[in-house]
Amino acid sequence: MLETPAMAAKEKEKEEEAAAAELAELLSPAAGQAAREGAAEAALALSGDAAGRRLLAGQPAALAALLELAAGPSPPAARHALGCLVNLSAEPAAREPLLAALPALLGLLPGGPACGVLANLCRERGAARRVLRGLREGGPGLEPLLQALGQPRPPPQLGPLLCNLSQLPEGRRGLLDRCRCSVQRLLPFTQYQDSVVHRRGVVGALRNCCFEYGLPMDLQYLPQDKQREEEPDIRKMLLEAIMLLTATKAGRHTVREKGTYLILRELHRWEREPDVLAACEKLIQVLIGDEPGPGMENLLEVNIPEEVEQQLQRLDQEEEEEQERWRREQEERGSTPRSEEPSR
Repeated sequence: MLETPAMAAKEKEKEEEAAAAELAELLSPAAGQAAREGAAEAALALSGDAAGRRLLAGQPAALAALLELAAGPSPPAARHALGCLVNLSAEPAAREPLLAALPALLGLLPGGPACGVLANLCRERGAARRVLRGLREGGPGLEPLLQALGQPRPPPQLGPLLCNLSQLPEGRRGLLDRCRCSVQRLLPFTQYQDSVVHRRGVVGALRNCCFEYGLPMDLQYLPQDKQREEEPDIRKMLLEAIMLLTATKAGRHTVREKGTYLILRELHRWEREPDVLAACEKLIQVLIGDEPGPGMENLLEVNIPEEVEQQLQRLDQEEEEEQERWRREQEERGSTPRSEEPSR
């Protein structure tokens, strides 16, 4: 009987599963330290693509062995195992098994790879809530992560982890706890040049904290030599953070009082990224517009009629399409958005 493509694919799948099972055996303690180190390196290579991650995710014994190696005494094995776990944490099929091993992962904090694993897992709110609960039950909550900010070179993955945890109200409350001076610890990293990943995560965490309708006064003051943020997506997050601060009447008054409009006007003249420009224009409109009427002072709590909401969604979609057209035109021309130096 001739072999069909379906039969060949099925046979290949069986071979791959058998190889993954064999790899799991080599990762087990019974295989010996040298074999485990080699298997951990092979697992790291296998986790480099989606098919490999799915294979490993289907091997609970392999996941357990990798977690054990990650906390073990062999630096090479631990490094390979942690790298593999970071890759696996982006695979949906591996998330639940990894969350089931949460105590072991929390024990590896505040190491960078452990922060990376948990940051990936915390993209979903339910998983973020489980991680926060684990941090509280296992000790002082967010404090170990905040203390890690004081290291000479904090792990870059720490910022994304704090950002994803702050999507929850309880995470934001932890970061806004005045007793911990958390905001004061975060603010210097809005200018952190050693890692854009860490800087982006910290700015995202501060933006999320603005959902609580305000931040301590420390956020309002920056040094005179502050340079404009060079990453467009981070500039956009900063604008969104200020927009959230303008949700209340008191917030709008404070933002206006600090001369924000003049800064935004200069940014608008300089900015070339369409989505950042749009965010800037929306914020300017809030600052220069009339105050809402009685009962509508909190912009986040205003009930918008369904037909108006649909119209706004349509306008947002048209705006996104226009921005995408602009990006394609820039790519086709091979031009860069700007050449001048950022102003101070």
